[in-house]
Amino acid sequence: MVPEWILKSREKWQYTGETRPPFADQPKTGQRSVWDFPRPPALAHSPKEVEVRSSGVQLARSSKALELLETASPPTYYVPPEDIVFDLLVPLPKRSSLCEWKGKAIYWALKEAPNKAVAWSYPTPFEVYEPLRDHVAFYPQNLDCFLNGEKVIPQPGGFYAGWITDDLCGPFKGESGTGHW
Repeated sequence: MVPEWILKSREKWQYTGETRPPFADQPKTGQRSVWDFPRPPALAHSPKEVEVRSSGVQLARSSKALELLETASPPTYYVPPEDIVFDLLVPLPKRSSLCEWKGKAIYWALKEAPNKAVAWSYPTPFEVYEPLRDHVAFYPQNLDCFLNGEKVIPQPGGFYAGWITDDLCGPFKGESGTGHW
């Protein structure tokens, strides 16, 4: 059940993917505009191969990831638990956050660096995002992340963790002055 205060905050969003704002980049052939992604975010199975490495060691590899698409942000990929090497990760028990769409997130670190978040998951997501349960999303800022073999560029700003690839155009939420998007 989504708390009432969260439902009220959702009503304030101006951009919902229905029309591109005038400052949005025009997609080139073969590109998708992040301004065409919906809000609330859409969740879909991705046919793309997702790979995550740390110092050359594979943490995750999957062709069954879930892709989350949200207005103004590059996609985020959630890897199913069976495709993750959990022996290399540890939970960060004192760190959590609340997403107004997905629910309460917990964070993960590498065993070799147990105080730095490299991933997060939703053990009990809000009902609409139930498919995310126990899937893990990785920060490309802190790891080497690849989509169909292409090394991704991290979403700007450090807070968000979208995966920027050549088939996307922005501007992307996270850049200076974009907090209200």
